[in-house]
This record gives sequence, C-alpha cells and structure tokens, in this order.
Amino acid sequence: MPYLLQIAFKVHGTVQGVGFRDFTQKCAKLDGLNGWVRNTTCGRVEGEAQGSDEKVQKFLQRIDKGPSMAHVVKLEKRALDVRDDEEGFAVMRTAESMFKSGN
Repeated sequence: MPYLLQIAFKVHGTVQGVGFRDFTQKCAKLDGLNGWVRNTTCGRVEGEAQGSDEKVQKFLQRIDKGPSMAHVVKLEKRALDVRDDEEGFAVMRTAESMFKSGN
C-alpha cells in the first residue's frame, strides 16, 4: 500500500476570482485525492489534500502554477495527521483562514 500523506496548503497571490478553487478540485480528482479547498476572507485560497505521497507532490506542483488567469506568489504547506474519514474533494464556502504558518 502506498504511503499516505495529508497536507494543508495556502496559496498566496492572484488566486480569487480566477477559477482557482475549481482548478484545484479538478487537479485533486485527477490525482484521486481527498480533501477540500476554499477562499479565505484574507484573499487567499487554502485547503487540505490527502493521498499517496507521489500524487500529493504532483498536485502541489500543479496548484503552485495555478490556472492561466492566476498568479501564484507563494505556496505554503504543512503535514497533517492522515485521516480515514475523508472522501472526495469538496469546494467549501469562504471562511477565515485556519492555516497556521510555521513562523
């Protein structure tokens, strides 16, 4: 069985109003990942993704580029504990950021 990885991510730059959440969901489904994505009230996009280490890394490379209208300036990520209750990849409602930066 492949090594499972759960990560939280936060994307900075021109990432709202450019189809970033739908793009992220499509990328996650391509890679068979579980998790979610949403806009934050501070103008960023954040979420969680879980899957095999290899597929999560591929997913992160895709969202670091973003859709054509986006301009990603920074992609933060951190490891989380793997959960076994997630299925699918959802686009969630805009909310305050829950992402805790490492600094």
